[in-house]
Amino acid sequence: MALGTAAQRALAQSSADSAGHDSADAPRRAPSASRHHYWRRMAAGFATSLLAHEGAHFVTAVAVGGRPTVGIDKGRPTVYSGLDATKQKRQQFLFSSMGLNVQALLDEAILDVPHDGGGAFERGVLAGGIATALFYVTLGRTASVSDVDFMARTSSLSKGDITVIYGGVALMHAVRIHRDGRYANFFVRPAAAGEHGLRVGVHVE
Repeated sequence: MALGTAAQRALAQSSADSAGHDSADAPRRAPSASRHHYWRRMAAGFATSLLAHEGAHFVTAVAVGGRPTVGIDKGRPTVYSGLDATKQKRQQFLFSSMGLNVQALLDEAILDVPHDGGGAFERGVLAGGIATALFYVTLGRTASVSDVDFMARTSSLSKGDITVIYGGVALMHAVRIHRDGRYANFFVRPAAAGEHGLRVGVHVE
């Protein structure tokens, strides 16, 4: 009888130790899985914004009578309108501007339409819209297939005018995001439970 009681106590202690070990490990595993999930969703939102940009180019080209094709320019996928930019200036301007227009409208809708926002996916969409606009009004202004360059060549707007328009919209969106509590720590994930400070960057194993 005494042996049986001792065995029961030992078994109970072993179960408690095992449970304690599992509960101690779980918090360490869960935040890692959560971080990976967060960055995957944010990356998916960013990619969705870029696809919306290129898709808008493609659909607009078809709508104005072009024959769009997809190619590679300096290592990045590019949609070509199939239009004659010297003879079809209005159509080319619509084609060149529509990618940035759609991204700006998408970001505006996310910021304006009432909803419980702030999730990783829509943060990625917003980041994609702002990053693309900033690229085109800085490094991308003089690229061989630059949207800004084509817009300037097919309208009365200068590159400076276009930079102010799209750069201003991107800046306005960035300010609104900064002031909106739903997007606190926009590019930074809070530290896991029991840790202090903020996690910056990505997790690599």
